[in-house]
Amino acid sequence: METTTLTRTLRLPSLVLFGLAYLTPIIVLGIFGVIAETSGGAAPASYLVALAAMLLTAHSYGRMAAAHPVAGSAYTYVRRSIDSRAGFLVGWAVLLDYLFLPMVIWLIGASYLDAQFPGVPFAAWILGFVVITTVLNVLGIKVADKANYLLMAFQLLVLGFFVVLSVGAVVSAAGPGGLVSAEPFLSSTSDLGMVTAGAAIAAYSFLGFDAVTTLTEEAVEPRKNMPRAIMLIALIGGGIFVVVSYVTQLVHPGGRFEDTASAASQIALQIGGQLFGAVFLAGLVVAQFASGLAAQASASRLLYAMGRDAVLPKAVFGRLDPRFRTPVLNLVITGAVGLIAIFLDVATSTSFINFGAFTAFTLVNLAVIFHFVRERRAGHRLNVLSYVVVPAGGALVCAFLLSQLDANALTLGSLWLVCGIIALAVVTRGFRAAPPEMAATEQQVTHEVA
Repeated sequence: METTTLTRTLRLPSLVLFGLAYLTPIIVLGIFGVIAETSGGAAPASYLVALAAMLLTAHSYGRMAAAHPVAGSAYTYVRRSIDSRAGFLVGWAVLLDYLFLPMVIWLIGASYLDAQFPGVPFAAWILGFVVITTVLNVLGIKVADKANYLLMAFQLLVLGFFVVLSVGAVVSAAGPGGLVSAEPFLSSTSDLGMVTAGAAIAAYSFLGFDAVTTLTEEAVEPRKNMPRAIMLIALIGGGIFVVVSYVTQLVHPGGRFEDTASAASQIALQIGGQLFGAVFLAGLVVAQFASGLAAQASASRLLYAMGRDAVLPKAVFGRLDPRFRTPVLNLVITGAVGLIAIFLDVATSTSFINFGAFTAFTLVNLAVIFHFVRERRAGHRLNVLSYVVVPAGGALVCAFLLSQLDANALTLGSLWLVCGIIALAVVTRGFRAAPPEMAATEQQVTHEVA
């Protein structure tokens, strides 16, 4: 039995803040051009469709977080509700998202800075992101929590200025009546197929709303606060995405841009001039730092949960530093993975991380249904709508989104899953035994929460 445990310090506002930092609300502007082009000028409509889809899955994560209030997120939920082997494979698939997402976040931030300051070596920006973020996370969740408040405040301030300047530009060009228009939702250049195609891309903006569940063992009253936090993160994040994309679409109707990838930067210069263009760049970089802080913290907790269960080598992954009470080795590992960004471009690095996310979303929805069946057999009655109908809808939607990933993502994701199956075969001695579990530790944590 371990003597060093995670510390419960995070209340509802902090949990929501960590989730929003992981989402990176300003990403709506980073990928606005792509979504507007794909949807035919109906970006906010695509975000509404994506929000509805993500709320179904957020509901399922809430049910599972209340039933299993321990670290591990999708890995733990599937392992406890469906099967330990399925849980192992979900955890393995999620590693694509959790382990490599910090790398992608740091790569995007470094790319912004490299474009602005080409004289500085690209590797220096990557190293700076990795070292500063890792040190803050090693010092503890309370330090990272305080840093997140400052970083999120600045990011939301930039978003607020962008919205205000956009509103001013619309009023100046078309009067107050120009602020009320159905065109961004029912564009004459769009159709239902284009909106749903845009929604498949817009759903990527929500990836990470579930990451806050990896902090369950550091949450105060997790059975109550974790489900609330998950839904609030999805709702607040979705609300920000819809509002910002709406006013941006009013400033620039349609989906044609000189450069789709930098569309928001062009619009920032249009509505605010050179000064706001510089502030906008700073907001994007700060957002990437805040997101990387939350992403690395979540990745280290997933590795800790799998190491504690001896699914991964416990001596490496299942340890907490006695001084800082954080999984230091896991944080160093995720930082080392981040250094790979020096040799990659954004397109290559992001091509496969969504495979793990959508796989996890689909199986967490199914885990709720399995949990319902098990509870019924034990004589406990649960709400059919909440534990069967909604999760079934979420599973279907997420499976559809998974099928919409490009060929490279599906190929690389499948290869990663094959490697996971091989690892599972080794751990279970040819599938003859269940993956090792630390049931006593989990029961102790659950009893503490109750």
